[in-house]
Amino acid sequence: MELRLAELPVDRAPDAVALCGRALDLPEDAAEAGPLVDTLWTRAAADRPVLALGAYAGEELVGVLIGSLSAADPRLGHVDLLAVEPEHRRRGVGRALLTGAEQRLAGLGAAEVLLAGNPPYYGWPGIDVRYTPAVCLAMAAGYRQDRTAWNMTADLSYDGSPALRTTAPAEARLADRGIAVRRAEPADLPALAAFARSTFGGTWDGELAGSVGREDAGCHLAERDGQVLGFAAWGSSRPSWFGPMGTAPEAAGSGIGGVLLRRCLADQRAAGVDAAQIGWVGPVPFYSGSAGARIERVFFLYRRTL
Repeated sequence: MELRLAELPVDRAPDAVALCGRALDLPEDAAEAGPLVDTLWTRAAADRPVLALGAYAGEELVGVLIGSLSAADPRLGHVDLLAVEPEHRRRGVGRALLTGAEQRLAGLGAAEVLLAGNPPYYGWPGIDVRYTPAVCLAMAAGYRQDRTAWNMTADLSYDGSPALRTTAPAEARLADRGIAVRRAEPADLPALAAFARSTFGGTWDGELAGSVGREDAGCHLAERDGQVLGFAAWGSSRPSWFGPMGTAPEAAGSGIGGVLLRRCLADQRAAGVDAAQIGWVGPVPFYSGSAGARIERVFFLYRRTL
């Protein structure tokens, strides 16, 4: 098979979405191929260089790769998505796309390539361990595994789920302490972004911007005397994903986190989501206790020096 690589123009995004819908083996990923490609390709291009690469067998698009440079450190390139038509696997398509992406990312200044999420616009933390061909490709291409990450799942499919427990009593207790909880509006973004940057650093302000004021996403905040004490958001990456969330250190143990979490999960249930993915989780006991969430997806994160 003669294989040709070419950079994809953005008007080929529908073709990439269709291919991902066929190629992503996990149903939850295939079902959200449209939001996934939009996040990684269109929205991500607002704050970092993005590469979209296609592999063709004749005129047929048989593979897609989306990569990017880190906005925080342009020496780091990321492979954000790699998908190959099932009937064209084991023919060198994935390897050719990965090699082509490495060359192009190096041309943009990258000294290292990560098979790992590039926040604030990412598909997954790394390679889901159930995508065996992708793990094999990473190892064959000389990437080393340097971290493991995981998502947790909150079950929203039935009324009695722990994830959907009412927040009314906890909100009343917070109100007695002068803490108000409400839905965030676009006018809140500057204060939310400043709070996220000063308290947690990183790129959460970008994810907040992708959640506030959208019909298929949302954010809730807690405040006292006009000062933000915490936030929780959902839908920035795609509708079924929850996060980020954070509570000010001085408010730890107040119950704010559990309230904000379940308010978001209630939004996701109302939007038709049956199982919320809590992405790239740190505090496992918190999510287990507050929403009955369980660890379900595990990811290997890889990197290679060019």
